[in-house]
Amino acid sequence: MLISSAYAASGAATQDWMSLAPMVVIFVLFYFMLIRPQMKQAKETKAMIEALQKGDEVVTTGGIVGRVAKVSNDFVVLEITDSVSINVQKQAVQTLLPKGTIKAI
Repeated sequence: MLISSAYAASGAATQDWMSLAPMVVIFVLFYFMLIRPQMKQAKETKAMIEALQKGDEVVTTGGIVGRVAKVSNDFVVLEITDSVSINVQKQAVQTLLPKGTIKAI
């Protein structure tokens, strides 16, 4: 009688583990499909912002296209035309354009 009770208890423990398996699989898929690519993109964006230098052509999150005239710790001076310059935060820079893109526009 006691032995059969022990088998029943071990069977219930196996069912508990098997009920957690789908949750573990969902978490692993969530990590590889959402979290990891987002972390990689954030790392690339941070590296691009830190590497900004005078003469780079960029696009801001607001859609402003300009050439970097000056870089400081937190801000970048963008030259939109020959006589118009604006100050934007470094985090507002979204994309680094290839050289000569502004002339082509």
